[in-house]
Amino acid sequence: MSEEKKYTDSGIEINKVYDTHAASYSPMNEKPGEAPFTRGIQPDMYRGKLWTMRQYAGFSTAEESNKRYHYLLSQGVSGLSVAFDLPTQIGYDSDHPLAEGEVGKVGVAIDSIEDMQLLFNGIKLENVSTSMTINATGYILLALYVALAKKQGANLDKISGTIQNDILKEYAARGTYIYPPKPSMRIITDIFEWCSRELPKWNTISISGYHIREAGSTAVQEIAFTLSNGKAYVKAALEKGLDINVFGKRLSFFFNAHNNLFEEVAKFRAARRMWTHIMKELGATDPKAMMLRFHTQTGGSTLTAQQPLNNISRVTIQTLAAVLGGTQSLHTNGYDEALSLPTEEAARIALRTQQIVAFESGVPDSADPLAGSYMVESLTNEVEAAAWKLIEKIDAMGGSVAAIEQGFIQNEIARSAYEYQRAIENQNKIIVGVNKFQVDNEEKIPVLKIDDSIRQIQTERLATLRQQRDPAKTDQLLQALIDRATTGENLMPAVIEAVEHKCTLGEIAGTLREVYGEYK
Repeated sequence: MSEEKKYTDSGIEINKVYDTHAASYSPMNEKPGEAPFTRGIQPDMYRGKLWTMRQYAGFSTAEESNKRYHYLLSQGVSGLSVAFDLPTQIGYDSDHPLAEGEVGKVGVAIDSIEDMQLLFNGIKLENVSTSMTINATGYILLALYVALAKKQGANLDKISGTIQNDILKEYAARGTYIYPPKPSMRIITDIFEWCSRELPKWNTISISGYHIREAGSTAVQEIAFTLSNGKAYVKAALEKGLDINVFGKRLSFFFNAHNNLFEEVAKFRAARRMWTHIMKELGATDPKAMMLRFHTQTGGSTLTAQQPLNNISRVTIQTLAAVLGGTQSLHTNGYDEALSLPTEEAARIALRTQQIVAFESGVPDSADPLAGSYMVESLTNEVEAAAWKLIEKIDAMGGSVAAIEQGFIQNEIARSAYEYQRAIENQNKIIVGVNKFQVDNEEKIPVLKIDDSIRQIQTERLATLRQQRDPAKTDQLLQALIDRATTGENLMPAVIEAVEHKCTLGEIAGTLREVYGEYK
């Protein structure tokens, strides 16, 4: 009787035993901190400094989110991560008809500089690193953050953080786009250019594999599509005449961590090696501009509504994958997130999971502790080889933008998602508590409820703001934005001036809709 074969979630066959004879095994010669950075970007990795522990949070009003941030900072987070509601993400103020039913639901509602002040009340922006998960309106949120920093009297040279700002994966996997791809790419390169002059410590983009994976891709597809998108952003910046050795150092990535521990570790290691190769090919000569630095979030799509406390174990495995894989920062999901936004208790347990791995497990005591494992080295090579095949296909189509316009990336993700779901349904893939080991009586878990009255609060705030500002100045500033969008001048100075004078997010996004149109 032939033995049943085992595969990773990307379909890579797993050997019964790995040794020097494994077909894909090759011994490692490089050290951590050396290009191509397979073994990590620092020679001592976490012995020098632990990864940044972020907890992604934002819901309801700016005041409510601010309370959660102060709570998380008191519990030991070392960086903030802001979630915005859907209207903010797609460029509508809270009083817009299309915002109804969505204000403050999946994140915080931010309409103006006044909301931004409330969001960071009592928090010095110079002393905290802030990551903002925002794409189509990333340029406006960055402008609001800069305007608030200036109001606080901060030195812009010291302001650090990241805007996600990755629009290509929105067309491919997530859907919160506004403008067509070409003007969207132009806004992104404007941000690169402006930040390289004015905000030197800011990460201008977080090229995201996270949402590609959440949409149903495999680990191999996650890095192939993400690195292809990264390549497209670099090429767009080069066409604008920017210096790859300058803007290359401010690119960061955002990956998912799933449950297949060894494939996930291999994925992170392979991605670093591949990005070094890509950046070298595109003309980078400074090793720091070839380094793939990344944030990780544990897999939202792996969380189950059934037996939700099991999710604590899943998140622990995923935390280990991220740390063993060499992440620079990490967000761990709450066990209740298949049911609602995380409660305070769930957010605390998620943070404690990171702290237990950091201070009790011994995992951070050595750089790249799984290096030299026959299995991990073999898988790193196999994940890399499979990802290059996909990148070559995308290159042959003319790159990521063309591959998205032709529907190739979307179709590949949809096919993988369908195959994964079928494997669960026919029990080839076991999900504990879902298709095996179920219980009859599920324990009731308390969930976080968001009040519908938030839209009313935001609407009243907007009405007051519009009454208090100078309407002629508002029109003048929005016209200046149209002028810059038409002439091709950098948009960022005009957007910052507009938010400083109380123009709203919806007004700025809407003004550019008039110039660029909407992507359908």
